[in-house]
Amino acid sequence: MRQVKTLGLLGTGVIGGGWAARALHFGIDVIAADVKPEMEEWIRGSVASAEPALASLTNAPLPPKGKLTFTTDLNEMAAKADFIQENIPEQLPLKQRILAQVSQHAPADVIIASSTSGLMPSDLQKDMRFPERLIVGHPFNPVYLLPLCELVAGAKTDPKSIEAAAEFYTYIGMHALRVRREVPGHLTDRLQEALWREILHMVNEGVATTRELDESIIYGPGLRWAGMGTNQIYHLAGGEPGMRHMLHQFGPCLKWPWTKLKAPELTDELIDRMVEGTAEQAAGRSIRELEQLRDGYLVAVQQALKQFNIGAGATLNALESRLYNAAAANAPKAAAAADGPRRLYETAIRPEWIDYHGHLTDFRYQHVFGDAVDVLFREIGVTDAYRAAGHAPYTMEAQVRYLAEVRQTDSVYVTAQVLDSDAKRFWLYLRMHRASDDKLVAVGEHLYVHVDAKAGKSAPMPADMQGKLAALRDAHAKLPRPADAGRGIGFGKR
Repeated sequence: MRQVKTLGLLGTGVIGGGWAARALHFGIDVIAADVKPEMEEWIRGSVASAEPALASLTNAPLPPKGKLTFTTDLNEMAAKADFIQENIPEQLPLKQRILAQVSQHAPADVIIASSTSGLMPSDLQKDMRFPERLIVGHPFNPVYLLPLCELVAGAKTDPKSIEAAAEFYTYIGMHALRVRREVPGHLTDRLQEALWREILHMVNEGVATTRELDESIIYGPGLRWAGMGTNQIYHLAGGEPGMRHMLHQFGPCLKWPWTKLKAPELTDELIDRMVEGTAEQAAGRSIRELEQLRDGYLVAVQQALKQFNIGAGATLNALESRLYNAAAANAPKAAAAADGPRRLYETAIRPEWIDYHGHLTDFRYQHVFGDAVDVLFREIGVTDAYRAAGHAPYTMEAQVRYLAEVRQTDSVYVTAQVLDSDAKRFWLYLRMHRASDDKLVAVGEHLYVHVDAKAGKSAPMPADMQGKLAALRDAHAKLPRPADAGRGIGFGKR
């Protein structure tokens, strides 16, 4: 299967807008196709609305944003895309007709994935050209923040299509969950529907309001579900014997008449109760305001789970590891040296890095310098295995001098000059330049000492790391030494 540089969207509703925002944020171009020309304004607004939350999700170095184009010609999109994500209404005949049409124009090695929440991929493959590339790739709203994507194969799907799709979804920061066989509703929607039926029954019977039922999840199992699923939580409920004891103890409850699998009839009265209840919960806030609230706490939950490397936090950690590795791999490989300092890293200034004057806030200079040094670290051998062995370069001193304003519209790049190094230490002089005109906007100095964290003291670096730093030091010795190197801070009498 081909490398995905351009994602084609077949349909641009809420789900299509979420796919666009996620793909663009992680450097994938998007061609959005919809027969309604007014949807171009909608999807661009959807992408803009998602950007603040996406920008807050991770501080890892990001690739340049992808470019969004729009067309009403579905066939044009199909011919240009490297991967197609279908998001049209949940009507089987409509999906079959459009998928068959688009498959005539998409190259044979282009995967076509359906976002369907419940239809069977074997049914969707009907009349398609190269049906073996059709899969279900079912996401969850908001697609740009929730990492889950269910992958389902149809009767004619090539297993390689599932694996290639999983690789793409993982690349854009998703958790690709392979469903063992196709069933109506896949996995998650079947679980959600069971809970939804019980909610409707209890509202219909006057047992609880929509607010009370939501609170029963928010303050209890919802918090547990963020990191562990129902099965693992119930395993814990069994104490040391685990799930076996839990089933023996609580299994008889399953025969009690607590739940009702069949949904109640949606009478006008029940619909009114649901509408009135959720309107009261919204408290006058618009859908956009509620989306921003939701996005904010989803970012916070995922960042909190990162430190435990569990659930969506593990997915975010994997994404950030890929982004940092990609930044190091994509750093310019020009000869280190004799002609200038080592150029390490370039980034666009993000909106959340800007202070109330419209300038890059102080600590973000150190953040950008830190990301640049991370690139150098990876080149000299600071890897996961190195850290697991208990090694680490510790910052002993760090100083920044601010020379010019940096604004939100700017991009900057960072170079490093190795001023000195020995078996345990290395001294870097960093320069930050505005990319548009190469103007020097800040300089920083970092002194590092190599530490054996397990022993709790400084220790010589591995020989290979010493050699790489020495090579840079010797090459950079031919460069002019910065006049302010080692100057520190002075506060003389006036």
